Amino acid sequence: MSFGPTGIYWGETQIIAYYGIILMAGAIAAAFFSDYRARKRGLDSEIVWDALIWVLIGGIVGARLWHVFSPPPSMIEQGKTTFFYLTHPFDLLNLRNGGLGIPGAVIGGLLALYFYTRRKKISFGLWVDIATPTLALGQVIGRWGNFVNQELYGAPTNLPWAITIDQFHRLPQYADQATYHPLFLYESLWNLLNMVFLLWVERRFAGRLKTGDLFLIYLIGYPLGRFFLEFLRLDASQIGGINFNQAFMVVLIVFASAWLYWRHRPHPAALERKEESAQ
Repeated sequence: MSFGPTGIYWGETQIIAYYGIILMAGAIAAAFFSDYRARKRGLDSEIVWDALIWVLIGGIVGARLWHVFSPPPSMIEQGKTTFFYLTHPFDLLNLRNGGLGIPGAVIGGLLALYFYTRRKKISFGLWVDIATPTLALGQVIGRWGNFVNQELYGAPTNLPWAITIDQFHRLPQYADQATYHPLFLYESLWNLLNMVFLLWVERRFAGRLKTGDLFLIYLIGYPLGRFFLEFLRLDASQIGGINFNQAFMVVLIVFASAWLYWRHRPHPAALERKEESAQ
């Protein structure tokens, strides 16, 4: 048994990937945080651990499908297209080298949680709000898996905090560039700020928030940072010449903002009472 740069090997075969360990660490940290938040509300925290396997499976399936249906240009150049994955099931299931999309993970995990709460006859919105800040925490930790795989880096730079990417992991057109923006780090820090912001909002507006609002705020905060970080991404998924992830972030921001406004729009009766009191 030996320890390599990306995992633990038995002879020439990788048996454990650091990428997977880091993702699991993020999930477990999120679960412990959710456990704490549930007990603080006087809820049965065992629900967190019971739901965890559902959410993990849903998140992994969703994340992989996101990658399969929106592969980056570098993968397409290697022949790893959507059609290739759908006709090569073993490659589709091989997660050891990455190939997971955060938007798909969130969608898959959300759907899994929805079906779990329906099955248990408990409030979906309540448990989504409990999980929302912990989701951001999981992303803070999970993004470091990209550092291990040297797969999420930005444009070349000579800034003091630039990271060195091995020749093997560089895109062909940047083969002569050694140092790059640590895009994974930027996103990890953004998720940390997002988590802190969500916890502040939850406490500051405790009397005004409706069930599910916290998740809608997450759907504004995370996509906002991701939208701008995508400008640094060298290998962004393209559909019709448009950065697919960036466009999707815009859709999420508009959708969540509109929904949040609609939920808190002033009702005509309240407006009338306000006008009468002002007279």
